[in-house]
Amino acid sequence: MRNEGDSWDITTSVGSTALFVATARALEAAKPEPAAVDPYAELFCRAVGGNWAAVLNGDLPDHELLSDDFGQHFVNYQGARTRYFDEYFSGVVAAGVRQVVILAAGLDSRAFRLTWPAATTIFELDQPQVLGFKSYVLSQRGIRPTAERREVAVDLREDWPQALRDAGFDPNRPSAWIAEGLLIYLPAVAQEQLFAGIDGLAASGSHVAIEDGAPMPQDVYEAAVAAEVEAGDDTRIFHRLVYNEQHAPAGEWFGAHGWTPAVTPLADCLHQLGRPVPGPDTPAGQMIRRNSLMWAVKG
Repeated sequence: MRNEGDSWDITTSVGSTALFVATARALEAAKPEPAAVDPYAELFCRAVGGNWAAVLNGDLPDHELLSDDFGQHFVNYQGARTRYFDEYFSGVVAAGVRQVVILAAGLDSRAFRLTWPAATTIFELDQPQVLGFKSYVLSQRGIRPTAERREVAVDLREDWPQALRDAGFDPNRPSAWIAEGLLIYLPAVAQEQLFAGIDGLAASGSHVAIEDGAPMPQDVYEAAVAAEVEAGDDTRIFHRLVYNEQHAPAGEWFGAHGWTPAVTPLADCLHQLGRPVPGPDTPAGQMIRRNSLMWAVKG
């Protein structure tokens, strides 16, 4: 279970969820017609090895990421989510924004795989060991960022706005923010602080994109945690890592603070890509129906 001030590297606690998602992105990229291609997701998984590489090799056919009832839908979900945020960044670049902030950057490789205009600066915020792992894996292979990339090693439960300013972020210039796969790992009070921090640093003309999700019914959440504990498998810890809280729907919060939001249910993204949406009575279907993606513009 989470505790105040807990930390992690790429293979433990919240850090390991980045590997789970990276494996899903690698599986998506291997499809004949992928929704999005992250060429570095596989590198991260193989650098860690173990089950993460075994899944990609096909050596663990019973792994949940390869299952019909959950895995295929989760991989589709990651493909659709990646596509949405990639298109978001294309939009903000076209709008002339040259400051990008990736909150809880994890194994996000957009600073390396997307094409950025000259004078673009990308600030990546995360735990120091997570940022260090990503930089090491890519630098060892001679892979360099396609924009100026600045690591900001900070816990988002701390004073990250000051750390961002100290790294050279200019709050007087428009900026583009992303919080992908983040909010569920923050308690409601920290979610509010995150939203307020973004709003306080974002000049008029700034953009923000957020993956949002309604909490699970409390009895469902408690049952899922109990099942993980009973299974005794250290790799099945997802529900023990999330807080299952929501301060406010992101679209409502930013809409009330001078932003113009557009909210897209995740299921709609899957429909647009021609991917199946699982039934509402399945765990995968419930997960997808709780999630939405928001793009908001300030001013």
